[in-house]
Amino acid sequence: MIGSAATSPPSGRRELRRASRREAILNVAQRSFLERGYAATTMNAIAAELGGSKGTLWSYFPSKEQLFAAVLDRATASFRELVAVTLNPADPPERAIRSFCRRFVERICSPEAIALYRLVIGESQRFPEVGRIFYERAPAITRKIMADYLAGAAERGQLMVTNSALAAEQLTHLCLAGMHQRAMLGVIDSPSSTAIRAEADNAAGLFLRAYG
Repeated sequence: MIGSAATSPPSGRRELRRASRREAILNVAQRSFLERGYAATTMNAIAAELGGSKGTLWSYFPSKEQLFAAVLDRATASFRELVAVTLNPADPPERAIRSFCRRFVERICSPEAIALYRLVIGESQRFPEVGRIFYERAPAITRKIMADYLAGAAERGQLMVTNSALAAEQLTHLCLAGMHQRAMLGVIDSPSSTAIRAEADNAAGLFLRAYG
């Protein structure tokens, strides 16, 4: 029994090792998806780059689709948390919505986000699961958080919103319509913080004039 305990790593250490291995897999997968695209990224190539067996990789992610979903989950997790904190019911709606728009425009215009959007658009026709996974993990969750906030603000008499889901979609589209579209098409590169702030404030202002 003593020998068995000595040769078997404690469960906490095993969990840390497993979490570290998972992060390494996600790092390699994210780089491969963004550089090569969804179609050209294979589980075999990822396993080879990691220096392990394909069986080990599959024990973490049984399919490329699940691996792509995990990459998106990790890439968007911090932003979802930031949105939830930004939309504080204790703050006046004008402050919360303006703050959300600034963070949202900054996020979607970042080089990493633009690369991801281009990947999804380029691959969705051949691989519909790419578009579905992206929508479920990113736009849909952001809009749900915003819709819940808007519904609460309407109940408190702060905003004149009758359809919170539609209003949330309209707000995100206001943020997507300008610099993000131009960045996607390569018309502009790395917009300045001043430009981002101005565009976000304009989107928030239009929305608040409609629903405030």
